[in-house]
Amino acid sequence: MSGQHAVPGRLRRFPLLREVRSCLRGALRCLAVLRGWPHFRRQFRAMAEASGARFSCAWSDVRPCLGECTAHTPFDRHYVYHTAWAARVLAETRPPRHVDVSSCLRFVSVVSAFIPVEHHDLRPPGISLDGLDVRRADLLALPFADASVISLSCMHALEHVGLGRYGDPLDPDGDRKAAAELRRVLAPGGELLLAVPVGGQSRIAFNAHRIYTVKDVTSLFGDLDLVEFALIPDDGSTQGLIRNAGPALADTQRYACGCFRFRKT
Repeated sequence: MSGQHAVPGRLRRFPLLREVRSCLRGALRCLAVLRGWPHFRRQFRAMAEASGARFSCAWSDVRPCLGECTAHTPFDRHYVYHTAWAARVLAETRPPRHVDVSSCLRFVSVVSAFIPVEHHDLRPPGISLDGLDVRRADLLALPFADASVISLSCMHALEHVGLGRYGDPLDPDGDRKAAAELRRVLAPGGELLLAVPVGGQSRIAFNAHRIYTVKDVTSLFGDLDLVEFALIPDDGSTQGLIRNAGPALADTQRYACGCFRFRKT
């Protein structure tokens, strides 16, 4: 799931117009690449002449990287900030073992450097690292006994369940069933780190994801205590990750990311 820009009302009503706009943006990016091509050729010739004996610099090896000369490095705000939040929580709590379900691979790869991590996914990745145990699992039928997991995460995954995006069967209540599974396996005193898109209105952006209100999420996990709510707001020009954010702020957003730290008592 990545951050999105606000979409004008007429484009929301007519998905085809949205796709046409996306295509036009792609065409403009192609034009920008073409404009940069002469500069790239000049730079190549200069580097080929100056590299000498240290490196070969042949035209057959060129890999043009155009359009990346920007003042700031772009990044996916949702995925950088929500994983940074979760890693900080785990660095504070230091559980002896952590179980993750379908979260970002960068998150589990980094956390496994200091905490043993079990990563479960419907489509398990072929990744091999010390401290990281990758297994196949369905979020609707987790392979754990009741109340057995002390440290659990499921981030930017719940909102997809039942929408068919990843080959799963259509189920309008898929997210409810997945939430019930996460609650079932969480041990007393255990913590669940959850991240989902949030905003002021509950809606489905089919078939990409669901967007929840904060009240929706706390209702899905009503038997758990909310220890912390962090927000990655729509507008990242002034604030990135807001820890201990007020839920009311989330209601002013359209496509923000809500980070929920729940505890079973």
